[in-house]
Amino acid sequence: VTSGIMKSSTRQLRGSVLAAAGLLVSCAFLASTFVAPSPLRAPRAHAAVQLQAGGEYTGFVPDMQRRQLMNLVTVAASAVPVLVCLGGYLYYFYPQVGGGGGGATPCGDIAGAAIVLTDWVKSHKDNDRELVQGLKGEPYYLLSTKDGIKDFAVLSVCTHLGCVVPWVPSANKFCCPCHGSQYDENGKVVRGPAPLSLGLAHTSILPAGNVAVSPWTETDFRTGLEPWWN
Repeated sequence: VTSGIMKSSTRQLRGSVLAAAGLLVSCAFLASTFVAPSPLRAPRAHAAVQLQAGGEYTGFVPDMQRRQLMNLVTVAASAVPVLVCLGGYLYYFYPQVGGGGGGATPCGDIAGAAIVLTDWVKSHKDNDRELVQGLKGEPYYLLSTKDGIKDFAVLSVCTHLGCVVPWVPSANKFCCPCHGSQYDENGKVVRGPAPLSLGLAHTSILPAGNVAVSPWTETDFRTGLEPWWN
């Protein structure tokens, strides 16, 4: 009986061992089914994809002449507006000079109409001064006399910072409202900060009776100096 029990126990133990071994083999097979691809192979495929997506060096070199042409076009397109702005800025500081060729330029009123001497005398008194358009359209004062105008006109632009200087009858002077410069009845500077007298221009009467101005190139009769405005 004892030997029978031992044999039965031995058979049960063997069956249990075989069942356990089968279970381990089955688990190992199932586990191998869900294992991720080998890490040694994935980078190779990924690297190939990267090379295809990013491109490879093919030995192609862009045409140097084409690149130089594009650089030239870019520089030219940028230089044109810069030069235009710079030219306008420099022209602002370029000094104005008298009309070309020394010819007479007809004066105009505020609307640009011609100034006729007979009409001027009727509407102005002795020692009156009024602004007119003179050389290059700049504002000049015509100086009235009892029967006409003086043989010179006075530029109204202050020699300090370029303000238009009004005539003040009560002071019998041109007085700048910007910084207090003063000029006598003929435009000679008598008080700073203006460093120079007002510019001059010759006046004349054209055959049609119109008043005209022309550049003053001679010595300034008020100071004995060469004209600074030429």
